Formats: sequence, C-alpha cells, structure tokens
Amino acid sequence: MTFLGYERPDGSFGVRNYVLVIPSGIIADEICHFVTGTKTIVTPTDATTGRTKTDRETIGRIYVGLGMNPNVASVLVTPGGGAGATPYPETAPETLAREIARSGKRVELLRGNGGDTMEIIMRGIKLARELRYEASKLRRKPCPDSCLCIGVKCGNSDPTSGMVGNPVVGYVYDKLVEAGGAALFGENTEIIGAEQVLARRAVSKAVAEGILRVAHETEERAKSTGEDIRTINPVPANIRAGITTLEEKSLGAIHKAGTKPIRGVLKYGERPKGRGLYFVDNWAWTLSIFMGYAAAGAQIVLYQLGGGGLDGDSCLYQTGNTVAPLVWCSANPKTLAMSGWNLDFYSGTVIEGKETIKEAGKRLYSMILDVASGTVTRTETMNHTDPNEFYTLEPVF
Repeated sequence: MTFLGYERPDGSFGVRNYVLVIPSGIIADEICHFVTGTKTIVTPTDATTGRTKTDRETIGRIYVGLGMNPNVASVLVTPGGGAGATPYPETAPETLAREIARSGKRVELLRGNGGDTMEIIMRGIKLARELRYEASKLRRKPCPDSCLCIGVKCGNSDPTSGMVGNPVVGYVYDKLVEAGGAALFGENTEIIGAEQVLARRAVSKAVAEGILRVAHETEERAKSTGEDIRTINPVPANIRAGITTLEEKSLGAIHKAGTKPIRGVLKYGERPKGRGLYFVDNWAWTLSIFMGYAAAGAQIVLYQLGGGGLDGDSCLYQTGNTVAPLVWCSANPKTLAMSGWNLDFYSGTVIEGKETIKEAGKRLYSMILDVASGTVTRTETMNHTDPNEFYTLEPVF
C-alpha cells in the first residue's frame, strides 16, 4: 500500500513539510508566530540548567531527533531562550546544527553575534521565511507504507482498551511490520506484570533481558521512594472505570503492540537501527512520550484512549507542538458520546457487533494512510499547544 509523502535527502518520506525552529525559547516562539508553516517545540527554557550530563544528552538527543524527523523539511537553530545564554556542549546550537545536518536537509544556524534578542528575532524571521518558501516547492509523491514509522500510547485505560481499542491498534502494528515499516511502543510503568509476556516475543536473549531490566528498574525506582508502584498505578480514573490491578492494566496495554517479534529496546528518543517492532523505555505522560517518538523518527503518533473514568471532555490538550500529527482513537461508546468531535477514529463498533477487530484495524490503517497523505487530524485543526516535558531520570542540582 502507498501514501503520498515528501521525499528527504536521506531517503525517508515525511507526511508533513515543516520548518522546525529549535531550541525552545522566546526567539523560536516569536519566529514561529510570525512565519506560517514553522514549528517549534515548547519545553522549559531552562531545561538543561543543573542537569546531569546523562540528562543533558537525552535533551540534546530529542532536539536532534526532532530536526531529523522526516516531517521536517529544514531546520533553523537559534541561540536558545535568549541571546546571551551560554549552553552546555550537549545542547549547544553548533552541536544541534551539526548533528541534524547529517540527514542531508538544510540547516541554518542563527548566531547571536552580540545583538540583542529583538535583533536576532528579526534576522530569524527573515531566514525562516526563506526556508519556508523553499520547502513549499516540494511536492508529495507516492511511497510505500514501509516508509512509515508510528508510535503509540494508551491512556485513561478502561476495560474497552484491553478488549478492543488496543487490539485494533495491535492489528495495525502487525500490518505495518509485515509491510516493512517501523512501530514503536513503550510506557515502562504499564508493562509491569506483563513483562514476561513481552520478553517471550524478543528476537534475542539480549532484547528479552532489556525488557525485563526496564520493568525491574522502574519498580526499583518506585521502591526507593518508599512507594509500591501498585498503590500509584492503576490511577483513580482506571479504577473508577473498572480496572483492578496494575497487572490487569498491563496485560490490556500490551495488546497495542500486536503480535510480532520485538527487535530491540530503545532509550527515550533513540532512533531504531532498522525496521520492525521496538519497545521504548519511556514514561506514560502524553506530552513527553509523543515528543520522544517524534525524535525517534515517528511520522505519526496514536493515542488510544479509554476514558471510562473521566467526568468530562478529555481531548482538549494536544501535541501540536511536536512535528508528528496525533491521531486520537477510542473504543469506548461513552467517550464517543462525551467527546466524539475530538476523536479521529472509533473502534467501539466492535463492541456494538458491527465490525470485527480485523475489520476495524483495516479501517484504522486506511485512515492512517490518509493522514500520511495530508488529511489533517482533529488536533491539527487547533492552534493551541501544550508544553512538552523531557523524560529525564536523574536529579537536578
């Protein structure tokens, strides 16, 4: 099967055609307000202050990965939050620009040159307009679905998630992997109790050990605080919706990964070295996990929503400030009634007896190809964006 995408110099294909302005801060923000077709990543502007080298490397990896994402036509690297800041080497503008340029796409470095912030913003606007004009000359062309990389998260899980919503996504993941594409799943807190099931699907002993290590380390971090993770997760909304234990939640959550062999365990924001299915060591928070998937090369991200324990509209926040369009999915009829106008895909038809999981999966796969070819998702119709958070593990000093 094919979609219409933008070919990049490294042979990848984008489903969008953005000019990315990084890192976060007033300079990037003002440039993007002024120039259409540009994107920036809203993150804390002091995200590296007091961070360890490991966490700074994670933040740098995210910025570089976002710049290399196929949905980005070109990149403008600014001095950061303000003109006078001196960054750590891991996130220095020169470092980011050099690493992103390895993709072959155009990267421009906006230097401070002793000017004040307003003067730098004006020069940045001029450069961004040039990049945007250049990107607009690119045309979509047919490319195989094997060029796609997709990331998925499930949230506000309820019984409909494990029974239908996640298995439908799992069908899509199996189909994409069979086609030669790449599929990413994660949420380290929500494989606990099901890690042995996943480990049996690993392509090697090393991959199996990696999955088990992530689950063990996650539990140990909780214990180090004096908490049992099972008293924190399931969260109140899960419990109210009918999920009783973390093991029950995890066994439902892993259905979104389909049935194919797991080829590797990736760090947050790490790009897979090949095609196939990969587990990502990431947290469950939406506004960090999707940024990490985009940095790893995902052109589209899926949010499979339960929603049975929610009181009101749950689809107001969004990740329009990442470079990968977000597809909202749910199998819960109550979620459809509550917030159907925010959903891109509804698989509750299986519960209603109107479709099988396979039939709903085929429909979702077709819709993903439409989005890849240019159809906007519901969140892409909004200008509002929420700030992202980096998934880092070490203390701040």
